[in-house]
Amino acid sequence: MTHPEAGLAANSVAQRVIDAMAASEAVRAAVAHAALLGIRINVAVVDAGGNLAGFLRMPGAFLHSIDIAIDKAYTAASFGLPTSQWHAALQQHSAAVRDGIVRRPRFVGFGGGLPIVEAGQRLGGIGVSGGSEEQDEACAQAGLAAIGLSS
Repeated sequence: MTHPEAGLAANSVAQRVIDAMAASEAVRAAVAHAALLGIRINVAVVDAGGNLAGFLRMPGAFLHSIDIAIDKAYTAASFGLPTSQWHAALQQHSAAVRDGIVRRPRFVGFGGGLPIVEAGQRLGGIGVSGGSEEQDEACAQAGLAAIGLSS
């Protein structure tokens, strides 16, 4: 059976994801911005399913920041919310939600992760770790700007 309007199988939906070249361009632009700031970062791009699509590590960047960058990208892609906005967002929820969600594996609730959205469609996320939260987010913004997007 197919959906009449899309010609798709009834049991599936089409989902757009970030292209490999765009992921590569975004991580390179984030690293270039970090160099301007004088910091060393790890930067990751994941697709809409949370799968790693691009990654760069600057020599000397913190080793723990490798996983943090990937998890920031994953968190931003999975919820469609910049990771810097989680503190405020959680204030609207019960204590159980506030306590429980931050204990989830791969969840990051501090700045440096941005969803990648094009024409209202979430394509993935970009995560940066190695600087301050503000520096990480600025590098992530630079990555998005390089591919013609913003958060």
